[in-house]
Amino acid sequence: MAKKLESTLKNMILSLFFISMGMAAALGYVYTITKEPIDKAKQQAETGAIKEVVPAFDNTPTAKVVDGITYYEVTKGGVPVGCAVKTYTDKAFSGRFDLMVGFLPDGTINQIVVLDQKETPGLGSKMKEPKFKDQFNKKNPGTWKMIVKKDGGAVDAISAATISSRAFCDAVQRGYDGFIKNFGIATSPANSTKKGE
Repeated sequence: MAKKLESTLKNMILSLFFISMGMAAALGYVYTITKEPIDKAKQQAETGAIKEVVPAFDNTPTAKVVDGITYYEVTKGGVPVGCAVKTYTDKAFSGRFDLMVGFLPDGTINQIVVLDQKETPGLGSKMKEPKFKDQFNKKNPGTWKMIVKKDGGAVDAISAATISSRAFCDAVQRGYDGFIKNFGIATSPANSTKKGE
């Protein structure tokens, strides 16, 4: 009887091992066949966001990555008209989210598109709505106090989602700082990012 139990246990372990190997192979196959379409869809979303956040351009923007931020310089007739900046924050309620921020050559924000976020539906996810994100349009973070009003700034926070609002400001500020450092013309800063905000 003990021998039969041992044999059954061994068979169960072997069966589980082969099932696990089969499932791992199946998952690997699914990942392989879906990775390229997912990457292509993300790239198309990014390309669409570039067109949405900067003024009309006639060049083919190429990505330049510096310190984890991606820059797409755009020109019209050889003259710089702006830069689309794929920026991010890790300070959101649900972790990281990514934005595409369009800056004019002087650092003024043209438009913002939320690329990826996992904030609470109905709260932090409202960052995608024009009521919140459009308040940044035509503002220059070098002269506009891009901090939520609760913290003494000029930004109207999303109701019941101050953390998401602060994180949004952090992502835009990160994009602006990188843009000015690498491409833009700095204006006198009216605000500095303070730790703990």
